[in-house]
Amino acid sequence: MNRLNELLRELGISKVKLAKFLGVSRQMIYNYLELDDLNKWPKDKKVLLLNLLGVKTVEEVNNIKIDTDYIAEVESRLNSIVEVETSNNSMGNTDTDGLLNGLDKKQKELLISIIDLIKEKLEDDKSGKNFTEMKYLYHFIQAMGSSKELKYILGYVAKETGFVKPLEFAFNEEEQFVFESIMYSAFVLYNSGGASKTKLAECHKRFINQIEQKMEDKLSRTLELNNIKVQALKELGYSAINQDNASEVFEKIAEIQSRKLGANN
Repeated sequence: MNRLNELLRELGISKVKLAKFLGVSRQMIYNYLELDDLNKWPKDKKVLLLNLLGVKTVEEVNNIKIDTDYIAEVESRLNSIVEVETSNNSMGNTDTDGLLNGLDKKQKELLISIIDLIKEKLEDDKSGKNFTEMKYLYHFIQAMGSSKELKYILGYVAKETGFVKPLEFAFNEEEQFVFESIMYSAFVLYNSGGASKTKLAECHKRFINQIEQKMEDKLSRTLELNNIKVQALKELGYSAINQDNASEVFEKIAEIQSRKLGANN
């Protein structure tokens, strides 16, 4: 059963998706996975799982080798069963905030799968570490527009974990190639134990200084914008921004920024 749990994790199959595939509740999946032998599963569920994994016997599970092609095959079998249910997901029926509005079928399926995984992570959180992981993931997504290298990190991780073929370059091929090569070298150094904390202390210090400078610049910029906003409101004779005066205030803010820029030049 340990190998089965490893397989599900390496294949990226959430308990939510597996529950849909087997036609049981998510709690039942937890119960199944707590058993010490796959042969103790209900026969029909065991057969479904073996079919999903592409094997005929429980013994063959231990011999499964995961690569990109195998992941794609399992994902195809999984999606062929849960696709209809996903498209009719309860989220689609209770989407009062329009969360799925404006998305095509593939985009909806992707969003629902992401939400399922995150929800599962948060519900299984015993120590609070999963919450921190998901918070960092949220910040990663927030920051993606500010650095193309963050996309390359995603590509590297997807390849390293076998979900994407190694020669697939979805972004800038030349830059991705260089970035992935450097990332690989860094991980080799890290895993070899040759990257001692003492040797890297100065490098990490520069890393901290760079972050602190960025935070200081961001705070300075925030204060500057706030001061310009206060000045704009004062010049217009308003005490606050509201729906009625927002357009006028923003125009005045732009005007003040232009004046300051002209004075500096």
